[in-house]
Amino acid sequence: MTEQDSSHLLERMTIVGDLEVASFVPWIRRHAAKLGLSHTISHTSPIRIELEVAGPEELIDMMEMGCSLGPIDVWVERIERTALSAKRSSAGL
Repeated sequence: MTEQDSSHLLERMTIVGDLEVASFVPWIRRHAAKLGLSHTISHTSPIRIELEVAGPEELIDMMEMGCSLGPIDVWVERIERTALSAKRSSAGL
């Protein structure tokens, strides 16, 4: 395993737009689970959803792309990402 493969990030993702919370929140949960990302949704409203996601950077990028395309009943205007921490696993631990 390379060092890049063992890095994990924790990021806050703020999704802004015309959001149908009742369908989008379960969709977000399913998408994060499919990608194997840990996630916690901390705020939901018809215009903003905030969540924290943890995992490899490439998978968080995929989560952002999926959310930007989202289900048909939402319109995502923008997604803001804020790094909260980065963890690197040491070989042999």
